[in-house]
Amino acid sequence: MREADEEIREIKKEIIESRGLTIKTNNLVNALGADIKSIAKRQAGYERRFNWNSAVVYVLVATLSFAGLKLASDARIREIEAEKTRLSHSVRELRRELDDETRRAEERSRAEAQAGDFYDLIRQQQRAEVVAGYDAISHEKLSRAENAFFRDTYDRFRLDLSVTAYQNGLDLMRTGRYAEAAEKLQESIRLKDEAAHIPAVKYQLARALRRLGRQSEALVYARQVVEQNTDRELQDDAMWLMALCAEELDDIDAARDSLRTLIRRWPRSSFAHDARPKLRDLTRQAIRGHTSSDDAPAAP
Repeated sequence: MREADEEIREIKKEIIESRGLTIKTNNLVNALGADIKSIAKRQAGYERRFNWNSAVVYVLVATLSFAGLKLASDARIREIEAEKTRLSHSVRELRRELDDETRRAEERSRAEAQAGDFYDLIRQQQRAEVVAGYDAISHEKLSRAENAFFRDTYDRFRLDLSVTAYQNGLDLMRTGRYAEAAEKLQESIRLKDEAAHIPAVKYQLARALRRLGRQSEALVYARQVVEQNTDRELQDDAMWLMALCAEELDDIDAARDSLRTLIRRWPRSSFAHDARPKLRDLTRQAIRGHTSSDDAPAAP
């Protein structure tokens, strides 16, 4: 009986302990539920804040990305426009260079054709045509060698034509055709006025002009012969001619000055022998002229 009571007590004790344990467990479960609810609330708030923050970050990132994309796009557009401008300028430069090169090629082709024709004239010894056409060919786009060759040939042909005109003028002088001779001699001077034979040409031209009664013009050419130093053997001839022209123009003083210069500078000249008596004659004429002027009645 005692053992049964003890078992009953043990069972009651266990029941009480179980009930206490159940109560504690229930309390713990309730506390855990409260904690879970609190955690759930905090998690929900965190998630809301996170969602808002995410939205703000997304908007901010999207805005910054759009702004960056806009800036990069504008910069790229500026680069493209600058490149386009540069390329357009390069295209214009290339087109201008192409046009210039095309024009130069056309000019060179035309120059080569004209140079060929001009060279044919040179080969055929067409001196007058070469001299007449040189001005036109010299303005063409020729090479240095072509320019030098044509210029040398032009100068040589001018000299040849000048000498030929001079010889023709001399032939005309011998036949007394002084007007035609003067034209030929003037042509000789125009063709090559710096050549060595030009003093002789001017002397003969002065003689022709004197024969034509154009003593004033003859004096100009004769004086040029006297003043040059290329052909000094003609200086005394020209001085004698100056004296004759001055005498025929009734400029006795100028004629006497020319004769005095001739006698002083070229005393051994063949003209000096004739110059002395002529100077005496002109001096007597000058004296008679002065005497006649003094004896003339005064004007009322």
